[in-house]
Amino acid sequence: MSNSEKNILFAMSAAPFWHCGRTITKNSMHYMIALMPAVFMAIWHWGIPALGVMSLSILVAMLTEELFTRVMHRTSTIADGTAAVSGLLLAFLMPANAPYWIVILAAFCAISLGKMAFGGYGANPVNTVLVGWAMVFVSFPVFMDPNSMLLQTDFIDPLVRLKYFGAEALQNASFTTSGLMFGEQIGALGASQILALLVGGLYLLARGVIRWEISLFFLIGVLLVAAILNEVDPSKYASPFFHLMTGSTILCAFFLATEFACAPDRSLGMILFGLTGGALLVIIRTYGVYTDGAPFAVMLANLLCPYFDMIKPKPFGVKK
Repeated sequence: MSNSEKNILFAMSAAPFWHCGRTITKNSMHYMIALMPAVFMAIWHWGIPALGVMSLSILVAMLTEELFTRVMHRTSTIADGTAAVSGLLLAFLMPANAPYWIVILAAFCAISLGKMAFGGYGANPVNTVLVGWAMVFVSFPVFMDPNSMLLQTDFIDPLVRLKYFGAEALQNASFTTSGLMFGEQIGALGASQILALLVGGLYLLARGVIRWEISLFFLIGVLLVAAILNEVDPSKYASPFFHLMTGSTILCAFFLATEFACAPDRSLGMILFGLTGGALLVIIRTYGVYTDGAPFAVMLANLLCPYFDMIKPKPFGVKK
């Protein structure tokens, strides 16, 4: 054997997924089913404009993926449903009457920069949806602010009231716990449908589409940090339950933080990943300039995912 052949090194590693007979198309179908209650509630609260935003976002996401697969001379993947799911989740983070050009730009950036630029489904280091959302949210904050866009409504934004008036102002607010759960709050068209998203998230857990560790410990992270702050100064910091029922907390816990490509695949890593995301959510809401820190919290946790994956790696098939 030559010296050059002796220097060849072979690296072996465990793949970041587990196989249980499911397909990408079936998973996408389950996601769409899980999101349907929130779709109906969004249309109920915001009407036809919400339906237009959701439909356009799905359409542009699918067309963008088809365009890039043709440009890259790859087999079309539009039928697997992942682009449609991304388009719908992206719409859930936008105001119900967002301008159509904003929706088109966001969906195009999500698929092109957040997915296809990294090689397609499963290769993206950051949640596909949040890449498109962040691009337009930072670039056009007025058009992405539900308080600026949803002027013809009797609802209020509880997070804005908390941010600028403190927790004491929430006691005299017109919203109720049941109202928050049924989406009676100003927010993104789908992210504010708390009860519907919770039902959909539980459906995904029951079907085994997502792992419970990330969702559960994401919520625990929110509750833990919020409880500590609330205990320090109840007049300034809201209760833990308030943080669960407002903004896009539930959407992130069950639908965004659990994206397979940018989340850990082992239990301990999932637990730490979820705790980190939940804690960052409350910290950003409390000390950051944004009222709802959930999407940014998930993006930051995504960037830490490679480090969580390095904790106690175990090849597939090894017995405990």
